[in-house]
Amino acid sequence: MAEEAHEHITVTATPERCYSVAVDFDRYPDWARDVKQVEVLERDADGRGSRVEYRVAGLGQSIRYVLAYDYAEAPAGFSWTLVESDKLRRLDGRYGFEPDGTGTRLTYDLTIDVSIPLPGLIKRQAARMIMGTALKELKHEAERAAV
Repeated sequence: MAEEAHEHITVTATPERCYSVAVDFDRYPDWARDVKQVEVLERDADGRGSRVEYRVAGLGQSIRYVLAYDYAEAPAGFSWTLVESDKLRRLDGRYGFEPDGTGTRLTYDLTIDVSIPLPGLIKRQAARMIMGTALKELKHEAERAAV
């Protein structure tokens, strides 16, 4: 069964800066500690990754997956859906970037379903952990780069 999580955080950087960091998939291994490898498989007409393969460390395992990205809301947000994976049945999500005073309200919506047999409580904790880590690391990188 899929788990859903929704979180937000305030970032001391512009929405444009947050968006720029979030779509620079090639750099994820530099600042997202669980992301071990990224390969942009396809790019859209604007040069943004439209199909991206990841190798991450999670749940005590190495996990491979490919996401397809949708930029219909860009630069206010973008979303993704899981195309294929070795251990996930679903990994769909969305980042949103709203002006908030002198910074950005960064929102993250995530639906995840793992094919590894885990109790529901562990799946919910994993979804919250993935989301919390992603938000904090994106915030840190956007603020670091904005200085």
